This record gives sequence, structure tokens and C-alpha cells, in this order.
Amino acid sequence: MVTNGERARVVLTDAEGSAGEHLVDPHADGSSGRYPLSYGRIDTYADRDTVAFDIACRAVAHFITHATWPADVSVEDNRSSSS
Repeated sequence: MVTNGERARVVLTDAEGSAGEHLVDPHADGSSGRYPLSYGRIDTYADRDTVAFDIACRAVAHFITHATWPADVSVEDNRSSSS
């Protein structure tokens, strides 16, 4: 998870470098910046590919406890698009 304080990009990978899946906000438009990555780059993401920070925190906590995403979040599987 990486956040700019308002929205967060939440990605779950199967292994190092795999496409995995990420939470999406299918109704969001536009993009947001100021996402600091671990190697120093600051990224911008489409708001569709991020969720509100509070939703991200709740979803990650649920995943840690139940090993599945909560039913009320949207998840996009990136595995088929990474071939």
C-alpha cells in the first residue's frame, strides 16, 4: 500500500514482480499525485486505480484477518493482462 494521505494504491502480488491484483474505485475520475515510492520516485495514479485512504486501511486489515478482501471493495485482477 502506498498513500498520498487522501487516497491509497493497494496492490497484492503473488510473488516478487508478479502482476497480482489491486483495489479499484470504478466510479472515480481523474488522477492524484504525491505517492512516494520506496526508491524515491513520486508517482501519480488514476483515481480509478486507488481508493480512499480509510477504505484502504479497512480493506487491508480485513485481508490480514480473513485472507480475503471485504465484499464491498472492488478488486481488479492484473494477472491475465501481464502475459
